[in-house]
Amino acid sequence: MTPRKQKNLCQPPTPEPQHVIHPHAAGIDIHLNEHWVAVPPESAPPALAHRPPKLPPWVRKFGTCTADLEALADWLTACGVDTVAMESTGIYWVPLFELLERRGFQVYLVNARQTRQAPGRPKTDVLDCQWIQRLHSYGLLTASFRPADEVVVLRGYLRQRQLLIEYASHHVQHRQKALEQMNVKLREVINDITGATGMAIIKAILRGQRDPQQLAKLRHDNCKRTQTEIARALHGNWREEHLFALQQAVALYEFYGKRLHECDQRLAQYLGTMTDYGQGKQLGAPRRQARTHTVNEPRFAARQLLFRMSGVDLTMIEGISASTALTVLAEIGRDMSKWPTVKHFTSWLGLCPQTHTSAGKRKRGRVRRIAGRAGRALRMAAQGCHHAKNALGAFYRRVQARAGGPKAVVATARKIAERVYRLLKYGAEYVQQEMNAYEEAYRQRLLKGLARKAKELGYELTQLHAATP
Repeated sequence: MTPRKQKNLCQPPTPEPQHVIHPHAAGIDIHLNEHWVAVPPESAPPALAHRPPKLPPWVRKFGTCTADLEALADWLTACGVDTVAMESTGIYWVPLFELLERRGFQVYLVNARQTRQAPGRPKTDVLDCQWIQRLHSYGLLTASFRPADEVVVLRGYLRQRQLLIEYASHHVQHRQKALEQMNVKLREVINDITGATGMAIIKAILRGQRDPQQLAKLRHDNCKRTQTEIARALHGNWREEHLFALQQAVALYEFYGKRLHECDQRLAQYLGTMTDYGQGKQLGAPRRQARTHTVNEPRFAARQLLFRMSGVDLTMIEGISASTALTVLAEIGRDMSKWPTVKHFTSWLGLCPQTHTSAGKRKRGRVRRIAGRAGRALRMAAQGCHHAKNALGAFYRRVQARAGGPKAVVATARKIAERVYRLLKYGAEYVQQEMNAYEEAYRQRLLKGLARKAKELGYELTQLHAATP
């Protein structure tokens, strides 16, 4: 029999004790109607007379009104606190975060996943804030990313703009529903009913026109469908309740369109007041013109203003339009020092797999699900590279043929994110790689790998030349 191996009876080394990194740290558990705050026990002032008997003197509860938040900040100052960690999953942290930053505290907004990985721990608000304070004092919490304040203002305007677009899209669906209920098949002959032909026909219907031939004459010259095809789809039942729903849907869509125009004006005005990193340089005409104009594009010179804000032209990167560049810069700003390397940046965007290995084997490597707007915008930019005649388009199609469309989108979005990172961090002039050059470089890498494999097997890889006639 094989002798049994003796177990290692040596005791493992005693782990080193945790060292306090932030001795004057506080922890806050954020809620809708109340905030629970914990400070170091040795820093707590004398307990209040009306304090609950079971509540520790270094833990207090505060309300959420502005006066309560000011009292909270005063109590932290009296306790000698200089850094604060707060946990919240909603938007209730924003007023307190901004107030504490104005008062000079170093504020950490931490994800709830960092504080709940302790099974068996009792779950109460009093214990939660103390647990947050303890973890923060040992330096075990990582702050969530928050850009500079001027970028936060820009992000607020842009998110309001995106919200208006979302609201307007709901009323486009309501318009389609009303047309279908009247059996007016306008959507089947016109791809975009918010375009020139669709809006002209719908407004003529609301004015009382019912003749399909007269309605079809309103088609735009660039419309691909003929007048006869459009007229055949415009026979309906014209019930009053459906016409009323169509009228209100059009009115609400136009209302949000006006609010969107006002938001664009405010965005352009604010971008003009930001620090000029472009040194007054004026950009020339874009390298490539958009083939179509979408309704939701910014109605101002976004490309020039974004260059003035960041000092680089992100629209030079394949797949990135002015709208995408506006979303990316409003979410991350121009300061790349928050991410030491490009790998940290792509991981934060959720564009790289989380590799889990055990015993030398890879168990899984799925991409982490992150609801970030910047990562989503880069994914949308990657989808536009599907038929592009450039290096990114060739890369997308190569990955798609091997691994499928979803993985090709993520891989291409990572490529775009790497270009964005290097352009913002180093500010070098971007040089686009042509599709033929990329395919030739990939062919050379493939041949080099095949030659190496052949050499390992004892063979030599040689190229066969076509025989001359």
